[in-house]
Amino acid sequence: MTTNPTTRRMALSALAALVLCSALPAQAIGRLGDVQVIDRDSSEVLPVYRHRGEYWVAGRPGARYAVSIQNKRRDRLLGVVSVDGINAITGETAAFNQTGYVLGAWQAYRVTGWRKSDEQVAAFHFTASPASYAERTGRPDQMGVIGVALFREKAALPPPAVSSPWSWRDRSQRNRFESGEAPMAKSGSNAPAASLAEADATGAPPETASMRAAPAPRLGTGHGAREDDHIAHTNFERRSQRPDEVVRIRYDSRENLIAMGVIPVRPLPPRPNPFPLGNDPRYAPDPS
Repeated sequence: MTTNPTTRRMALSALAALVLCSALPAQAIGRLGDVQVIDRDSSEVLPVYRHRGEYWVAGRPGARYAVSIQNKRRDRLLGVVSVDGINAITGETAAFNQTGYVLGAWQAYRVTGWRKSDEQVAAFHFTASPASYAERTGRPDQMGVIGVALFREKAALPPPAVSSPWSWRDRSQRNRFESGEAPMAKSGSNAPAASLAEADATGAPPETASMRAAPAPRLGTGHGAREDDHIAHTNFERRSQRPDEVVRIRYDSRENLIAMGVIPVRPLPPRPNPFPLGNDPRYAPDPS
């Protein structure tokens, strides 16, 4: 069997492109839902670096950010969001059984801050650890980690024709949800109380002294300015008391991630010398 040279070149080009793409950092992780971290000031989706079995993103000190979750399923999904070991809605030390955001089929939502009410959040922003919400509330032990515990919904019997799973505050709120603009509702469950950070840490590779070394203060998440962010409420019965998936993303400054070896740095090639011998031959000789 012969191969056309053009076809061979196209195949090699495709292979090269595939290898190049596989070497680039990912931007979203998750099986049931896509989870991304977005720099809201630059609109950049932060690249995710895999290092020693963990996922990392580099945050810019001072930048506001969001945790984006998109449901990849046809049925509803509940996401319990933890930042620095703290539930992003209630401010409690995070556990699987706590309140989360309910996403409709294929729906996406950006968690942009610590929820203060049904109408407002205090914006997430990257900051030095002493100024973080976790440290200011006396809980600095889980600094630098974002967790999303995803739960599938228990299949329900067909409801009576007069029932509705939603309780709407007003007509405009319902219209915003149906158009994909409204945030998801909050939901609780009777799942067992287990710390999200503790559960995520099970089986994780231990940190080495070199990973703990960092040239700059660690990043945490601050309690920023109030912003409008409206939600509705709904009922959600979890299929299981344990999450169907837990997404864990660690973060720190780019400078610290380079120092820890999370972000590889290519060595610069040696600088060429235009006059390596310093002599000045009269004429250029012929090559041998």
